[in-house]
This record gives sequence, structure tokens and C-alpha cells, in this order.
Amino acid sequence: MNLLYANDKKGEYPQSWYAATVDPLAPFEELRGETKADVCVIGAGYTGLSTALHLAERGYDVALLEAHRVGFGASGRNGGQLGSGQRMEQEGLETLVGKDDALKLWQLAEEAKDVTKGLIAKHDIACHLKPGVAHACFNAREVRHEHAYVDHLQDRYGYDQIEALDHDALQAICPSPKYVGGSLDMGAGHLHPLAYALGLARAAKAAGVRVFENTHVHHIDKGPRPTVRTDKGRVSAEHVVLACNGYLGTLDRKVAARVMPINNYIAATRPLAEDELQTVLRRDVAIADSKFVINYFRLSHDNRLLFGGGESYGYRFPSDIAALVRKPMTEIYPQLANIEIDYAWGGTLGITMKRMPVFARLAPNILSASGYSGHGVGTATHAGRLVAEAIAGQSEGFDIMSRVPAPPFPGGGMFRTPLLAMAMTWFALRDRLGI
Repeated sequence: MNLLYANDKKGEYPQSWYAATVDPLAPFEELRGETKADVCVIGAGYTGLSTALHLAERGYDVALLEAHRVGFGASGRNGGQLGSGQRMEQEGLETLVGKDDALKLWQLAEEAKDVTKGLIAKHDIACHLKPGVAHACFNAREVRHEHAYVDHLQDRYGYDQIEALDHDALQAICPSPKYVGGSLDMGAGHLHPLAYALGLARAAKAAGVRVFENTHVHHIDKGPRPTVRTDKGRVSAEHVVLACNGYLGTLDRKVAARVMPINNYIAATRPLAEDELQTVLRRDVAIADSKFVINYFRLSHDNRLLFGGGESYGYRFPSDIAALVRKPMTEIYPQLANIEIDYAWGGTLGITMKRMPVFARLAPNILSASGYSGHGVGTATHAGRLVAEAIAGQSEGFDIMSRVPAPPFPGGGMFRTPLLAMAMTWFALRDRLGI
């Protein structure tokens, strides 16, 4: 199944609240015929846009190829949370890669937030960036773990923008009867993800990047000067960058064996009245909870609740996404059982076995970064800069990321769909049982 076209119409953004609340870009032309470039970047999400922008600012001639529209995939559909750290907690990273590299990974993650915020400021991207992400827990055991982790970040990493929240402190932010404590990270943030992606695209275009939309890449001829082949054209380049994440398909089987595409879903309620807002979120911060099949939510700038959650099996979107998301939303907020949902949409992201991104040199002149596992707003943006630096000969950051072990999923790409169904069923059961 080609996920590029399994759930979406060619060249059209999904009918999301995000797409309904941005100033769209005029379509870029499709690639036809042959062209040359210093670097050919495949995929115009955060990774590809950031790579292209940073390279163009260094003077490279960049061709950016996108099968649909810029920001079409997970970059334009996600929960909009700009999180701290890596997707794996630092204690896990200390065990996985050692304390020295764990510290470097933390520093890179902090740099990722700075890069993202810096691009927004530099290019005047109107994406409603706001500070604050709270992590909400369901039971005392989870709260103890969360508070211990807060202490670890403060003591070992000197991170002073996070605080532990007891029951009353969390309820003062998020008055759901389900949550009993957690943490608040004011160094993290949240934003309008599609507006951010389109802002990066405008900046890339202004920097001289040649953007081609509705341009499906189906093959790469490796060699001293690789050739990227599309349906109606081809690009000869000194370097090629794979920035496809969950939409990689068969372009590289080594990466595909390590990055599994999964779907996730978000619903946007009607605008909430002031008294309703006080029963949902009392501070304008984003929330992510401790379930494996995570619930994540925040308020939009027009006072809607944007709620992400719900599991599904297989790669087809369900016929009624609103009903799917309403179930976990109602578990967190019973009072919203009958709230009108104005928008509901799905998207495809890439996850990995270790929940850490996969950075790889597939050849001396072909680089790849993907598998952000739901932590891509900052990490993918930063990946673009690290890839650009690596192409320019400054590869320290890219090399640190590439040293993180990236085991393949059992069976590689062949058995991912049944494995996904089994894994999601198991973890959803664990969530329900509270174990």
C-alpha cells in the first residue's frame, strides 16, 4: 500500500482545522523534465524544509521535491507540541548510549527548541507559538516516576524550567478527574503546525530553494552523482536527502525496516464559551498524558479544544474519525460527551523501536533523518540543520544522533502491519488496565 495516496487526495491538504485557518501558499509547479542541483531534498515537511532552508542560506542550489503539498504530512497535522528533551527520557538514554552521549543528546534537544523558536522569530512566522507543556499522570505510581524525573532533569542537567505538580497544582491547570499529578515544562511550547510549515516554505522559497509539488519520487540511482527519478522528471545532484518520515515507502529498505508508519487522529471541537473553558484548561498550555496510546490536547487561538488520541489498526483511516477521538476525549472530559466536533482528521507519522529518530548515511552522498515518534516539531526542524551542516562538512551533531542504536522492527518492513495491530492492542489494553 502506498501511504502517500491511501488516505488522501493527491495534492490536497486534509480537511483539518489547521488547513482551514492558514493563508495557503500558491501551488508550486510539478517537476517536468531534467534538472540539476547541488542537493536534492525529498519531502517537504519540517525536516525537508529546514534542510533546504539551511542549505540555501549557505549558498547551495537546492531542489525540494514533495509528492503532495508542502507541509502535507505529519508536519501539517500534528498536535503542535514543541517538547523538551528527546522522545526517550534521559535516564533511558543514559543506559542506552552512556552518560556522555546522553548529555550531548540533551544539549542537542535544547538546541532544537532554540532553532525552532529562532526560525519563527527570524522569518516572522505567525504560528501562535506559546510556552508550556504539562505532563499528566493517572495514578500515584506514575506521579512518583514523573516527579523523580523532574528532579533528575534539574539535578543532572540543570534544567530549571520544569516543575513537579501535585494533584491540586495539576487540577489548577487541567481539571480532569482522571489526572492526579504530573509536571509543567515552561521551556516547552505549542504552536499551529501547518502555519509553521508554510512559514518555513516561504522562507525557503525566499532563500532560493526550488520547490516542486505533486512530484512523486519513485527511485534513486546511487552513484558519485545520484539521480532522483520522479513520475515526470529527474534531478541530478551532488547530494540527496531523504526527509520522508512515515511516507518513505520503498525508497530505502534499510530505513524502512527501522521506521514504522502509524496513524494518529485529532478532533477540533466547536469554540468553547468562557465557562466551558474553565472546565477544560485553565491555563493556555498543552497537555500530554502518560498513556502509551497517548492523549494530547490544547486550546486553539479561537478557543476550540484540539484533542488527539485513539488507536486504530492498519493504515486506512477509520470512516468516522470524530467518533474515534470522541471516546478518549470523553474519558478525560465526561462533560464533553455531546460537544460538537467541527473538524476531525488523521495523519501518518514514523515511529521507531527505541522511540528515537534514525539518522543515517545511506551512501557518502545520501543522508536520511526520520522516525521522530511523535516528537518531531523541534527534532525534525533541528534535523534539517544537522543534515545541512553534515553536507557542508560539519557533521558532529548528525554523527551524535546517528550513534543512537536503531534496531529494525522484527521482520523488517514485511510484517509491520500485523505487528502494529498486535502492539497497539497490547498497549491499549495496558492503558485500560493501568499497568
